[in-house]
Amino acid sequence: MAAVEKLSIALTPELTADIRQAVSTGEYASTSEVIRDALRAWKQVRQSRAAAVEGLRRLWVEGVDGNEDAALHAEDIKQRGRARLATLEARKA
Repeated sequence: MAAVEKLSIALTPELTADIRQAVSTGEYASTSEVIRDALRAWKQVRQSRAAAVEGLRRLWVEGVDGNEDAALHAEDIKQRGRARLATLEARKA
């Protein structure tokens, strides 16, 4: 088993009550087990986000590399957005 390091954390009363309830109902054996489970879930979320960001970066690079006039497209998108905004503002006036 890996070495264990003891940490001290501060939790809101609501989180503390939730943790204690999970232990008292038998869902978890200890408060430490609740925290470890929460941290495992947090780690999985972080890994999923990192993978998603990397995928977006890869798609961005592919899009930029595959489209030499990407700057022209971006400028077109900006112009259309500005025109739409002007139309909406004109309706409000």
